[in-house]
Amino acid sequence: MSNLQNDLFLRALNRQPVPRTPVWVMRQAGRYLPEYRKVREQAGDFMTLCRTADLACEVTMQPLRRFPLDAAIIFSDILTIPDAMGLGLRFEAGEGPRFDKPVRTAADIEALPRPDPNNELQYVMNAISVTRREIDGQVPLIGFSGSPWTLATYMVEGAGSKDFSKVKGLMFSEPVLMHRLLEKIAVSVADYLNAQIEAGAQALMIFDTWGGVLSRERYLEFSLHYMQQVVDALARTHEGVKIPVVLFTKNGGQWLDKMADTGCDALGVDWTTELSVARKLTGGKVALQGNLDPSVLYGSPESIQAEVKKVIDSYGTGPGHVFNLGHGIHQFVNPDNLAVMIESVRALSSTGE
Repeated sequence: MSNLQNDLFLRALNRQPVPRTPVWVMRQAGRYLPEYRKVREQAGDFMTLCRTADLACEVTMQPLRRFPLDAAIIFSDILTIPDAMGLGLRFEAGEGPRFDKPVRTAADIEALPRPDPNNELQYVMNAISVTRREIDGQVPLIGFSGSPWTLATYMVEGAGSKDFSKVKGLMFSEPVLMHRLLEKIAVSVADYLNAQIEAGAQALMIFDTWGGVLSRERYLEFSLHYMQQVVDALARTHEGVKIPVVLFTKNGGQWLDKMADTGCDALGVDWTTELSVARKLTGGKVALQGNLDPSVLYGSPESIQAEVKKVIDSYGTGPGHVFNLGHGIHQFVNPDNLAVMIESVRALSSTGE
């Protein structure tokens, strides 16, 4: 990691000793920052922002200029793959993502192409390579994708959902079809993440936002099985350097032991599971990332500091902890409160080396 001025994040993911707990924040490049909102306005719409390398780089860099973070995450969206499959992604004001052509039938699934990440998704690779140059070794750059199950939920529902009736309906009524869909998505996710490594991503994260809506049996069969397939297909080193992989299932704390068996390097943990419990469940196999409730950042500086201390104390001593929120930062959080959180982590987490 010698080309990095700050490699604490990568060392923690590899469960190596660090002088303090590294910290970054999911959705740290985003709409809680006034400077982000300006660039978003300049871009005109969300996908133009994602597809314009210089603008995606700019918003990736904004939180690094403001806060002493230990990693950057490329600015993009989890729905880039279904978009590249031709489903007609658009973002409705106040309603979130929608697909013009949801996937509901065997014919729909068979018609899905396998996007070439260096063609239909080249804009993401461009953003990564431009950002790597701009970061210039300050901190590592994280690449990411949605999990196969999470992407499938949006593709079948055609939008976000509260009850997941269409995707669960397909899963229960036609499990063979559901597996066919997930198989196709898993291959594309692996292609996409391997291309991100080639473009310069130094760690990878797979966001399984909706795995937690499944029962244990269905989670293992329809979500974790396909994340395992992706992990198995990834290039785990690039130019002689290890590329750590983090899996995160929101509301998936009860399956952390099974997730740790995939061979990933780290697991994201949300605020519904104590880190002390997560450590017991995973038996030291993986590093852990998390897990402050994002809503803590609406509190006073004193309460933020107290909650940060609880997270650090819950993890306990020894390497392998990356401090983060348990999900993405909320758009209405005051950035000054994030600064309090980061300073608290730095002050409270001296671990010795």
